[in-house]
Amino acid sequence: MQKYILVIVLAFLVYGFSKDESLEISTIDTTINDEIVIHNFESLEPLLYTDSNKVHVVNFWAMWCAPCIKELPVFKEYENNNDIEMIFVSLDFPEDIETKLKPFLKRKGITSKVVLLDDPDANSWIDKIDPNWSGAIPFTIIFNKDKRTYHERPFENLNDLENEIHKTFN
Repeated sequence: MQKYILVIVLAFLVYGFSKDESLEISTIDTTINDEIVIHNFESLEPLLYTDSNKVHVVNFWAMWCAPCIKELPVFKEYENNNDIEMIFVSLDFPEDIETKLKPFLKRKGITSKVVLLDDPDANSWIDKIDPNWSGAIPFTIIFNKDKRTYHERPFENLNDLENEIHKTFN
């Protein structure tokens, strides 16, 4: 009889813990991004242009890139600015989205739109974005419908980013 009661208690404990874990995973998905869309370059390219006067900032980065990670707090500090549209283009592996990328974004507090670029023909799409881009990351595009600048370097601080945005449009 004691073994039977012990099995029932263990079953309730296991069920309870597994139920809590699924809620935690659901919370991660909804607090970061509903979905991280995987793009090839053809489907990503429209995100790199706009018909509006609103400032757009698109940052190419990866979790394995130390300068990219170092500049994330700069973008995090700026991402709550309602006058801009910010997109992070991850160059990480698609199979790491759920297990590494989403937890990483949650730890860093990144709430802007994140997409993943999975296109093996980097030599082609890098030149289409900017023929002067060597392919090194971080790489940031600041643009609206009339003006566009490219930055193949990390931003050191918020003032650095704001200065580049100001120079782009003034």
